[in-house]
Amino acid sequence: MTARPPVDLRHALATLDLLPGELVRVGAELPARYGVSAHYARWAGAPAAPPTGPGPAVLFDRVRPDHGPARAVLMGLYGTRRRAAGLLGCTPAELPRRLLAAVAAPRPPVPATDPARWPRGTLPLDLTALPVPVLTEEDAGPYLTLGAVLATDPETGVRNLSVHRMCVQGPDTLTIWMVPGRDLELAHQAALRQGRPLPVAIHLGLGPAVLLSSCCPTSLVPPSVDELAVAGALAGQPVELLPCRTVDAEFIAHAEYVLEGELLAERAPESRHGEVATPEFLGYQGRAHPSLPLVRVTAVTARESPIFQAVSGPGHEQSVLLGFGMEAAVLDLLNRRGTPVRAVNCHTAGGGQLMVVLQWPAKRDPGDDAAVLASAEAVVEEFRMAKLVLCVDEDVDVESDQDLWWAMVTRFQADQDLRVLPDREGFPLDPSQHTGYSRAISADGRTAKAVFDCTVPYAQRSRFRRPRFTEPSLPVPRRPGAPLPR
Repeated sequence: MTARPPVDLRHALATLDLLPGELVRVGAELPARYGVSAHYARWAGAPAAPPTGPGPAVLFDRVRPDHGPARAVLMGLYGTRRRAAGLLGCTPAELPRRLLAAVAAPRPPVPATDPARWPRGTLPLDLTALPVPVLTEEDAGPYLTLGAVLATDPETGVRNLSVHRMCVQGPDTLTIWMVPGRDLELAHQAALRQGRPLPVAIHLGLGPAVLLSSCCPTSLVPPSVDELAVAGALAGQPVELLPCRTVDAEFIAHAEYVLEGELLAERAPESRHGEVATPEFLGYQGRAHPSLPLVRVTAVTARESPIFQAVSGPGHEQSVLLGFGMEAAVLDLLNRRGTPVRAVNCHTAGGGQLMVVLQWPAKRDPGDDAAVLASAEAVVEEFRMAKLVLCVDEDVDVESDQDLWWAMVTRFQADQDLRVLPDREGFPLDPSQHTGYSRAISADGRTAKAVFDCTVPYAQRSRFRRPRFTEPSLPVPRRPGAPLPR
């Protein structure tokens, strides 16, 4: 799609503008509450309820909050794997290896040398006046669904950039959900041990390299590695930073919106956030949390005519964003095992996490039959999120659901090609991972895992050749004036 990744969100949209059907602009004014999501539903893609399917990026030019001016909202920029990878100048198969290379050779961020390159102003300190979508009537309120939080651990000095869901609770207050034990929560705890809140910069609307790097799992980007340095390597140029105006933190210079603030020790009262949540990336209503940490916002800055970026939950886009980092992590594991896997696809049907497709090169000897199974079992044991692994041969297109099902139908016998690993650590947002669903599960959040070996056994390989259509032989062009052949 492009030889060099776009630096910022506007460059990404300009790239899509040149490609028919990749970017749709909606000029009609829509309400932030339900209007954006209702209009976007046809393009949200599974696991959103049908009828829906992966579609274009959609820029809503005029989205009006309950009060305040109408502003632009972007949905679906990463709504297909091909478009997401294309924005970084590669194919979906190439992007995980690009991520691995970026982790191996990071490019640290640098201070912005020309702040005027991305001029920004200060908006009124009122989050309720921003065009934050409310997606469904079950949402607890307006959610920042793609807010990238940048913070520095006060004990280690390492930056962390991670995407979190945050609910607007008032003009200057958000609640935030942090995965227990992950980098942002650890930095928050370190700050609290020092008796102070954690300064943060929350970004809305970032360039593709930065956002995709922020979605990488810890197994790929450990706490000692700066996600912004990975983003710099992925983009081919360092990320530029500027100091915040009201807190002791940095922000990414090209961001559309920046919410400066502090992650506090206080938590929201139970009655404010205890009954409802918002739909999850697996397609079901999220679990309500009775009390969540609070972010006090101290300033809102934005570029001129800023673009508020969001994702639909549920929808295809979240799964695409989560999948590429997971694929790179699986590739890293298999590389360390010396396994010659050709490609990894963390299928969007599993939220980019729960279903892993492994494509294998041609088998060289009978020992490769066992190696395929052993490597697939290693994946489900190493990654608690991985629930199903589907192994296919190199002639199967891992980006084609039709080809994957064809391989399942014609290269799989359940009595010998299915491996079940019972009662493993899993992922509680999958509602089937519940003791009420299966008595074989010892606790909620545990699951039976499965490997489907849809590769052809080495001894049977001659019976499974796919026919290729023959190219017609073209006539040899006749030189003008030459006699016709007899």
